[in-house]
Amino acid sequence: MLLESVSMPKEVDIEKVVRQHLEMEQVFAGFAPKGDGTAHGPQKQEDPMAVAQKSTELEKIAAEVRQCRKCDLGTLRTNAVPGEGNPDARIMFVGEAPGADEDAQGRPFVGRAGQLLDKIIEACGLKRKDVFIGNVLKCRPPDNRDPRAEEIISCLPYLQRQIEIIEPEIIVALGAHAAKTLLNTAKSIGQLRGQFHEYYSGIGRPPVKLMATYHTAYLLRNYSQENRRRVWEDMKKVLVELDLPIPQ
Repeated sequence: MLLESVSMPKEVDIEKVVRQHLEMEQVFAGFAPKGDGTAHGPQKQEDPMAVAQKSTELEKIAAEVRQCRKCDLGTLRTNAVPGEGNPDARIMFVGEAPGADEDAQGRPFVGRAGQLLDKIIEACGLKRKDVFIGNVLKCRPPDNRDPRAEEIISCLPYLQRQIEIIEPEIIVALGAHAAKTLLNTAKSIGQLRGQFHEYYSGIGRPPVKLMATYHTAYLLRNYSQENRRRVWEDMKKVLVELDLPIPQ
C-alpha cells in the first residue's frame, strides 16, 4: 500500500509532463519552417560601412545597458538583455521584458517563448539573424511581474535609440505592454493587432509602421488554432508590406 501511495502521484506527474510536451510540439508544429528558410531581400542593402557603423552604435548602447543602474532592476538582474540581431534589419521584434532564461543568458527570447518566436520567423521564410529582437525593458522584473511606469521611463530611451539606429521598416510589437508603450495608447492588444499603426522615432523622422500581435508567451498559455491563425495573419501582412514572398 505504501508503494502504491508513493507511485500514483509520480504517474500523474509523468502524464502531465507528456501532455504538456505534446501540446508544446503542437504549438511549434503550427509554425513549421516552409521552403528553404531563405527570404528574398531580408536586408535593406545599405552601404557596408554604414551597416558597420550601425553595429558599432548598437554595441555602445548595449555596453551602457550592461552598466545601467537607473532603476532597481539594475541591481536585481543576473544579466542585462540589450537585444540582438541584424543592425540593418527590415523587421524589428519588440517584447515586454526579459524572462528567467533571458536573464540567465543575457539574450532576448531564448526560452520557450523565444523558441516559438524563432519558429514564427522561420515560417516567414526568414532567419533569426535577419531580424533584430529586443524588449522595452532590458532587465527582468522579479517574478516576471509587469513593468512599472518608472522602469519604462528609465529604460525606454535605450530602445528608442536602437530603433533610430536600425531604422527598421516595420516594428512587430509582441504583446500588449510593448504595443501600448510604443504607441502610447491604452487600447487592448485585441483592438491593436491586425492593422498597421505609426511609431514616431523622433522629431523630423518619418514614422515607422508598427504591427501589434500576440506575445509568444501568450500563445503558449492560450494555444488555439484561432490564436495561431491570428498571429500568422498579422505576419503575412508584414511580409506583404515588405514585398517579401509568403511561404506556402
